[in-house]
Amino acid sequence: MKASRPILSATLAVLAACGPAKQLNQPTATAPLTEKPVTENAAPAKAVAKLDYPKARKVDHKDDYHGTSVADPYRWLEDPDSPETKEWVTAQNKVTFGYLGQVPYRDRIRERLTQMWNYERYGVPQEEGDYLYYQKNDGLQNQAVLYVQRKGQTGEGEVLLDPNKFSADGTTALSGTYFSNDHRYMAYTTSGGGSDWQTIHVLDLKTRQPLKDELNWVKVSGVAWVKDGFYYSGYDAPKAGENKLAGKNEYHKVYFHRIGTPQSTDKLVYENKQMPLGFRIASVTEDERFLVVYLTDGKSDGNKLAVRDLTDAKQAGKWVVLGSDYESDISLAGNMGGKLLLYTNQKAPRYRVVSVDPKQPQEASWKNVLPETENKLEGLDQVGGKLVATYLKDASSLIKVYDEQGKFLHDVELPALGTASGFGGRKESKTVYYAFTSFTYPTTIYKYDLATNQSTVFRAPKVDVNPADYVTTQVFYQSKDGTKVPMFITHRKGVKLNGQNPTYLYAYGGFNVSLTPGFSVARMLWLENGGILAIPNLRGGGEYGEAWHKAGMTPNKQNVFDDFIAAAEYLKVQGYTSAEKLAIAGGSNGGLLVGATMTQKPDLCRVAFPAVGVMDMLRYQKFTIGWNWAPEYGTADNYQQFQNLYKFSPLHNLKPGTSYPATMITTADHDDRVVPAHSFKFAATLQEANNGPWPQLIRIDVNAGHGAGKSTKLQIDEWADVWSFAYYNMGLNPYQNLK
Repeated sequence: MKASRPILSATLAVLAACGPAKQLNQPTATAPLTEKPVTENAAPAKAVAKLDYPKARKVDHKDDYHGTSVADPYRWLEDPDSPETKEWVTAQNKVTFGYLGQVPYRDRIRERLTQMWNYERYGVPQEEGDYLYYQKNDGLQNQAVLYVQRKGQTGEGEVLLDPNKFSADGTTALSGTYFSNDHRYMAYTTSGGGSDWQTIHVLDLKTRQPLKDELNWVKVSGVAWVKDGFYYSGYDAPKAGENKLAGKNEYHKVYFHRIGTPQSTDKLVYENKQMPLGFRIASVTEDERFLVVYLTDGKSDGNKLAVRDLTDAKQAGKWVVLGSDYESDISLAGNMGGKLLLYTNQKAPRYRVVSVDPKQPQEASWKNVLPETENKLEGLDQVGGKLVATYLKDASSLIKVYDEQGKFLHDVELPALGTASGFGGRKESKTVYYAFTSFTYPTTIYKYDLATNQSTVFRAPKVDVNPADYVTTQVFYQSKDGTKVPMFITHRKGVKLNGQNPTYLYAYGGFNVSLTPGFSVARMLWLENGGILAIPNLRGGGEYGEAWHKAGMTPNKQNVFDDFIAAAEYLKVQGYTSAEKLAIAGGSNGGLLVGATMTQKPDLCRVAFPAVGVMDMLRYQKFTIGWNWAPEYGTADNYQQFQNLYKFSPLHNLKPGTSYPATMITTADHDDRVVPAHSFKFAATLQEANNGPWPQLIRIDVNAGHGAGKSTKLQIDEWADVWSFAYYNMGLNPYQNLK
């Protein structure tokens, strides 16, 4: 459905190592536990250091980086299809699940999570013609179902697509929906087993029957409709023998597909044979006048736009390029006649909205519609003759409405400090929908009247959690260099600051991603058992604009780790927790964060959860779309960048004879964004290097990917294991703190 942010931000979310783990912000619910507390001794077994880890063969492989020889003894684990790697994976899972099986309350945690997860939750609806489309999960369905109903009708609509029937095990997800402007067709994308590869299908909305159209080898793409066809992006099919989940993706192309024709006849619209890296992603203005292709170069942090006026026959085959370099972000937000509305950080680190005439593309001719403010402009919707702007103030949402000339009209009143998302619609829309959530505020869907500035509840989850039992505060602590960093801290009211509270410190810190408040059933289990949730907004994120982002990029990546370490120390000094009761966690780029932190400061915490992490900083760019992270990290191909990467690369900074925290690495066999070889090699090296009493495990999901589209069952199973591992290694019984 139409994203509330400009298409570059929405579509290119896949380009980062990852966004924050999606399950953490999933709308979920809790209910009080009624069974009697258990009395088992939860202290970890003394023999934990004697775990018999699978033997990993070492090879004498070395690479020369600018005169520095770097050993890579587990290079063979980069081949996920080799029998040896598969045998190693099976053996590692046997050890991991054998260890987890001894946790006396693991099954009860899984049962509790299942109970909590079992409630109705909705996605943000979208109006298309006379109909309303929305997603809903009944509770324990593996995938949310797409419904349709006539506007104005009450009650539940009819099932339009049920992704739970796409595959027997519920691991094929509905990853995107795109409606034609005449409301006749809906293109939708599916992804299997968590892969970033997508398949495009088409549904006739009049007959509600699927068409024969099926487009494969699509990745990093939207669907941009023009009349009876659409533009999309993809790659050539992998060559025979090439691993589709690990092979490097090059020469991204834009095609046009006409309904009813085979993919083999699709017209090539845009390619750059001189630039193998980078992305080319098509978008079209709602009036179908302008075709806009986003261009990145795989080396810089921004993009250009190639624009073509589809109504101008003289411009056939010609492109107008907006942006003088690849350093600034430029996204299409809409158009007013012959002028484009663009969302950009060009000469505005906290972003602004400009009007641009493609006939006068020079940046000197760009005119401000919404100038930069003290708050970061997170996204914009042109809808119903208005501009709905989403700002961030200290990582919480502010929604402001303007007319199309940029005159301020009013704020949208939100129920609390938290995160609002949605507001998508069309130029004739009178109402739009949005979701609101916070750490203890279950995700609620609101209907918003653009004329009256009134919000009414469309769907509110029926959950037993009582937000009044909890409190969220935002603190600002000092990092190593004196920078003030914000952090959200959530816990039950009346918590004692005695340094003994189990604390889960989660962060990301990269790729301009903003961590904002969101409700999570998994985290509620932690909170209801007396745990503390702490989420700092580290440098490298997008909470304060591009300057904040760049402060955590190459060569400044160490700032991110310093911010994270300082957050942990703040929690200890203030009496929230201690090293023995602290767990640190993060996924993808956040997995790198945890890996770097535990290698730099192994005594910081008792438990570490590096999830789907970028652990080999010297070779990440050689797999799938890893080359796209070069602006964020730098690459080992550059001498100075190699020196920087080598200092913090988690794989290369594990030291033999060190006592590392209890660690459970998580990854998946179908992760084709951060390939599992990162976690495999890190686990093998960590198990060999560790000389302490705590377990060093790797948990490998089968038929799953980087996180998006993960089934409900897999999420529950993983979170049950995460919390079991944390409690067990902290020596805690999770039921003793319940009422």
